[in-house]
Amino acid sequence: MPHQQNIYLDNNATTRVDERVLEAILPYFTDFYANSTSTHLAGLSVKEAVENAAWQTADLINADADEIIFTSGATEAINLAIKGLINEHRKHIVTIQTEHKAVLETCRFMENTGFDITYLPISSDGLLDIKFLEEIITDKTLVFIGMFSNNETGVMQNVSEISELLKAKNVLFFCDATQAIGKIQVDVKKLGIDLVALSAHKFYGPKGIGALYISAKAKLKLQPQIVGGRQQRKLRSGTLNVPGIIGLGKAAEIAVNELEKDKNRIEILRDKLEKGLLQFEGSFVNGNTENRIYNTSNICFPGVNSEQLIMALGNISVSNGASCSAVTSEPSHVLKAMGLSDEEALSSIRFSLGRFTKDEEIEIAIEQVLKIARDLND
Repeated sequence: MPHQQNIYLDNNATTRVDERVLEAILPYFTDFYANSTSTHLAGLSVKEAVENAAWQTADLINADADEIIFTSGATEAINLAIKGLINEHRKHIVTIQTEHKAVLETCRFMENTGFDITYLPISSDGLLDIKFLEEIITDKTLVFIGMFSNNETGVMQNVSEISELLKAKNVLFFCDATQAIGKIQVDVKKLGIDLVALSAHKFYGPKGIGALYISAKAKLKLQPQIVGGRQQRKLRSGTLNVPGIIGLGKAAEIAVNELEKDKNRIEILRDKLEKGLLQFEGSFVNGNTENRIYNTSNICFPGVNSEQLIMALGNISVSNGASCSAVTSEPSHVLKAMGLSDEEALSSIRFSLGRFTKDEEIEIAIEQVLKIARDLND
């Protein structure tokens, strides 16, 4: 039966590694396995490859290679960015209620160390009221933490406007751009962002590797969280994950070259999927449909339990929340913050498309989701 083929519509959780990335990585497990900090010829050769990957990663966000710190992923980058900021006179952090759990949990950790954290609400469409942000900032505010594109709804905040406000207030801007980088243009210089977290496995690179962009201004205030051999300009110690770094660099290089091609094709497929699924009676899209990333659609199917729908779909992979959290039947904190009831939040499904999504898969997904959702709603 055609619907039994694997149809993967959960690309915000993770993506398939591009074959070109895999091809670039493999030699660094077998032939070029030297430690990148070793001073012999083999080590120097690997060091050169790592430096090239740093340039590839930096080029993706219009940064300099020496502004990139490689991490084990976005969660580590987030922890370094937040926990590492030291300022004895500024103990106030502002963030948004709909941030990723990696940000929210790190902020709660900071509360226990004496920081005052403000968790800003958002409107029903997922957007932040920037005037409210302006009112909450004081001379004690050290940093504002705001996601570029929400992992559950795809809603994109007005990063440029936020950045202008923060610059005028002399407040650092840390942007978790994990769901945006590799999908859309993110120019850290033009946008004026001080710290940016990213992760390779969100744009067809390997898991276990990410990076933190650190501006010159932010670097003056950042302290390492992992100490040891003082690698990576003393900001993150430990033997480098060379295969991962090579993979991140290659994924970044491909993204630079294929960003527009991917966007144009995937957006058409997302819109087709969404139009088809909204045939379900009473269904609606969660979040602002104008300011969102092109690959994501979060749809509420009233009266349908999302967990039952996901299980019934079998080989069609979709999500009902952030995949980085432990398995839970609790309603999404993002959708709750947007004003959805528990029942509505528990009836919502996230569909996230990617580079390898095919048109025929969208047609099968529409047919199967509608059929099963209607059966569950009877």
